[in-house]
Order: sequence, then C-alpha cells, then structure tokens
Amino acid sequence: MKTIPHDYYLKFMDPKVFEHVQDFHNKENYTLHEAFEDITYLHQLNEEHLDLLCANELSLYPDLDLTQPLPENIKKINISYRNESCDFFEPSTLDFSTIQQLIATLLTKNTNPKKRNYPSGGALYPIETFICSLNDENEDWPYPQKILHLLPASKSLEIMQHSCSTQLLKKTILSNIQSIGSPSIALIYVAYLPKTLFKYRYRGYRLALMEVGSIYMLIELQAAVLGLSCRLWSGYTDHMLSKAIGLNPALFAPMCVHLIGAKK
Repeated sequence: MKTIPHDYYLKFMDPKVFEHVQDFHNKENYTLHEAFEDITYLHQLNEEHLDLLCANELSLYPDLDLTQPLPENIKKINISYRNESCDFFEPSTLDFSTIQQLIATLLTKNTNPKKRNYPSGGALYPIETFICSLNDENEDWPYPQKILHLLPASKSLEIMQHSCSTQLLKKTILSNIQSIGSPSIALIYVAYLPKTLFKYRYRGYRLALMEVGSIYMLIELQAAVLGLSCRLWSGYTDHMLSKAIGLNPALFAPMCVHLIGAKK
C-alpha cells in the first residue's frame, strides 16, 4: 500500500467544510480539570430520573400491546458476547503478546490489503488507534515510549516520539483515577479530520463516528475471548488528550478511550 504523509490530505479537503465540522465537533467538548470540578456540571437530574431514562428500551407503542416475543432459545443461538463494562480495574500487567492479540482484530485482511476487519464508508478508514501503557510496572512493554500507533495495513506499530509519562497519561485520561482503579492500557480512537472529510464532506464525519463503534465492539469481543475487562471512557478533555499523545488538536479529534485491564 502506498504511504503518504498525513498532511497530504489537507490538499484535498474543503476548508469551509472542515471549519463547519470542527465548530460542530467542539460543541460536544467539555473541560474536565480539578480547577473547575466544583463549578462544572452536565445536568440537574436526580438519581430517580437517571434510573428511569438510562439503560431502558425505546418502545414506539408502549400502550398498544403490539410486541411479539422471540423464540425461547434465542440466547443459545447467539455465540458472540462481550463482557460487562468493568466498574473497577485491579492493578495488573498485560503481556505484550496479549495486547498484540487484542488489536489483531483491527488489521487488514490477508486476502485484500485494503480491507480491514470492520466496515468503513468509502474505505476511508479515518480512525487512528493509539495503544497507551498506563502501568509503570509493566516490564513486558518493549519500548521506553508509552504510546504506540497501530498501522493496520502494514501490520506494525509506529512508536510515537512524543515524550509522555504514564502518570501524565493517566491524569489526562482519568480525571479521577481512584474511581475505577488501575487499567493496564488505554486504546484511544482518534479521527483524523482531513481524512474524514476530503471525500464525503459532512457525511464523512458521520461515517467516522460509525467506524469508531465498529472498532470498539470488535475490541470488546476480542477482549472477552482473551479474558480481559473493558470500559469505554469519555471523561477527558479533547485538547489535553491530543497534546498528551503528541497530535495536533486542530486536526485530530479523540472520539473515545477504551480502558483495558483486569477486573476486581
């Protein structure tokens, strides 16, 4: 596969589309920092309303008795299960070989080097995956640098040259580290906006969001096979996280963090 510099996409991107999408994307960002923890809030809902509104199913005709039950053996037919989201990670180290097995599901197929193991609208593949060590005691981590960039087509890992300690990474990703314990690694899914927009313009942003969902569900299923625990995480500040990874926050947008480790 032909290798081109990442900023080459800027030549083909409509700057007005980029400006509009970036403005829209920035509206869903918020700042998580200890300096603002006493004055920042997302909503004023109480626990009763949150319990009612979250994790429920949406019925369009709840009062008309139009539901039809599925067969009793339907759960036995389904063979793909993810583990439940982890509430608290025990301190642990992961063998690097296990991490490699975890991300192997994101690589290109051997039969077609342009096809990966998840769908992408127009074969854009605008989502970049970064593997970050969050554990100083992980002696099996093979590099001094704590952040690696997955190259799915060449089936390799690119060593990020930006210097960032595990403590800074943990503080950037987890505003309250104690609340969920000590995950071993974090997979960070980042949209490179020029690659997202150059072909399908505004629709490309939607396709990027869809791609993130495909990626993290594959990781969840692979993690269940490997006996690992996961938790999706959005409690971070985009700009701070981009800078910690070593990315230009004007061009790269962190979409989601996937915490991986051992469950309590």
